[in-house]
Amino acid sequence: MSAAMEPILQVENLVKRFGGLTAVDHVSLAVYPGEVVGLVGDNGAGKSTLIKMVSGVYQPNEGAIYFAGRPVNISRPSDARDMGIETIYQDLALAGNLDASANIFLGRERKKSWLGGIVRTLDEKLMIDESRTLMEHLDVKIPTMQAKIDNLSGGQRQAVAIARALYWHAKLMIMDEPTNNLGVVEQGKVLDLIRRLRSQNVPVILISHTMHDVFAVTDRIVVMHRGRKVAEKRTAETSHEEIVQYMVGAKDDSRAAAD
Repeated sequence: MSAAMEPILQVENLVKRFGGLTAVDHVSLAVYPGEVVGLVGDNGAGKSTLIKMVSGVYQPNEGAIYFAGRPVNISRPSDARDMGIETIYQDLALAGNLDASANIFLGRERKKSWLGGIVRTLDEKLMIDESRTLMEHLDVKIPTMQAKIDNLSGGQRQAVAIARALYWHAKLMIMDEPTNNLGVVEQGKVLDLIRRLRSQNVPVILISHTMHDVFAVTDRIVVMHRGRKVAEKRTAETSHEEIVQYMVGAKDDSRAAAD
């Protein structure tokens, strides 16, 4: 990235301890507008803990977080959402008994007034129309916006979660294993959505164990091992085999730099 471009997110020397366990050990990284950064590592590497500090689930014991060029204190998930940091976890946090438009506006429903403002009711037509326009913008086809989430495919549910984040002006999207448990065709659709986010200048942090997905859509790959960042590589300048070596601890650029 150009030195003149300011990162949308920058974390410096973040540390998170749980009792005597250091889950994240002085990790720094930056994410720039319009790029996809892969965050990879074996189970227990610390990547989920790192993301939960950025999304307000955990607070760091040490270090600093900067968002849009200023230091921030993200003490709860609502703080992150208010800033424009949207995190889509594996469970998606969608209400299965509601339709797509109701999920996009869940907790922030649009209302209309009657009788001079005395009576206010849900503006269902507006929410459906806005949701349909948004899904068309993402080039995602859903049979009807009134279809219950439980009746949609995995890829369509991912699209609804992404659409909800975009509608509420996401400035950074964090996606945790977005293609997990999806078929090959649906995986491809989710990867296309990530590419579309990048084309709209919305940066994405992609957490994934699926190296094919990581190499298909990312610009850079950050590797964590036992709580530390052990490598950061341009995707075009590394390989699946090299990234796996970092993931299992066979290579470690942080130790090489210290030596």
